[in-house]
Amino acid sequence: MSDRVDVLVIGGGVIGLACANALLDAGRSVRVLERERPGSGASEGNCGLITPGHALPLTRPGMVGKVLRWMLRSDSPIYVRPRLDWDFCRWAWRAARSCRPESMLATLRGRARLLESSRDLYVELLEGNGLSCEWQPAGLLEVFATEEAMEETEPERRLLEENGIGAELLDREELSRREPALRDGMAGACWYERDAHLRPDALVSELARAVRGKGGRIDEGCPVSGFAIEGGRVTAVSTVDGERRAGHYVLAAGAWSPRLGRSLGARLPVQPGKGYSVTFTRPEPCPRHPLLLREANMAVTPWESGYRIGGTMEFSGFDERLTRARLDALHAGTRRFLKHPPLASGEEWCGFRPMTPDELPIIGPLPGISNALAATGHGMMGVSMAPATGRLVAEMIEGVETFVDPAPYSPARWG
Repeated sequence: MSDRVDVLVIGGGVIGLACANALLDAGRSVRVLERERPGSGASEGNCGLITPGHALPLTRPGMVGKVLRWMLRSDSPIYVRPRLDWDFCRWAWRAARSCRPESMLATLRGRARLLESSRDLYVELLEGNGLSCEWQPAGLLEVFATEEAMEETEPERRLLEENGIGAELLDREELSRREPALRDGMAGACWYERDAHLRPDALVSELARAVRGKGGRIDEGCPVSGFAIEGGRVTAVSTVDGERRAGHYVLAAGAWSPRLGRSLGARLPVQPGKGYSVTFTRPEPCPRHPLLLREANMAVTPWESGYRIGGTMEFSGFDERLTRARLDALHAGTRRFLKHPPLASGEEWCGFRPMTPDELPIIGPLPGISNALAATGHGMMGVSMAPATGRLVAEMIEGVETFVDPAPYSPARWG
């Protein structure tokens, strides 16, 4: 069971599978180690939005005060469960510092490069591999219930426009015409024409099929327990089924990456941000477009095969329990915005997003280890950034000029 491959990818979520696919296309032999099954974490339960129009991070001026106020409400958009956790305290301090204007702007630009690249690469990825995942390049509506909310976001829209990300502003009449599923009286919306959506559980299933079809191996139910390191190089990883060996190693274990990173001498500042979703059978009538409901801080995604509502962020460690107040908040949001909110019970889900303090992913060589790279910390943008991340990792391992500057995503930026 220790037969050697060129690259061993640790983590079978959308990022790990995108890396594996790109490396196979580059002619490398690849093996993926997945502790459960492909996509079993945050990759399959999110809303499947591809959002080049939403490069602005949550870490922005004024957010610290909002989060402190929201801590008093268990149904708030961002909830931090009070607890003594020094790793989280250090992470939160860094996140607070990332809310400065200059840091926010650097994050916006770094996210925009990956999001815009991935939007184009998705067409190549899906068509070139024959992947069926209900891809729809149909745009996205960010909906505002009140005029006050629209006015408050005007500085955000100007900042995005200054950085080449435009949106069409719709008044209430035009919004009602484009999306009749919304309740009467909505104030307006921003229309992001470049945004798209897909079904994420179908995407990871299809990516796993493509990886296997190209000769890649995926070991399911195979958690990694440690590493053998000699002379600044990883020589093997230990698993429940014995050792695995490779020439290069990619750490793409999502929110669990810091636990493995410590074994490699790397302190990756990634915290699990728990998100929620509920999936239903497709209702009639159904929204025509994916929606971001601004005041409710949630998303609605329609597919031919179903319908999902999702959102919120909870920092409570690796607590896998569903919090009823947060699920109830999602339902309340649909009742506020939609004429026909979902009434039947749906499939409830929560999962851990890998959140960095500055909301930029960590992509690049691990300090002190010459043959190991990280590809983690994509937060809520893992599906949106997956194709660009896969390409960047493959180019790094191939030693060729990368299509984007990798410096903003380097693990070394955290010292």
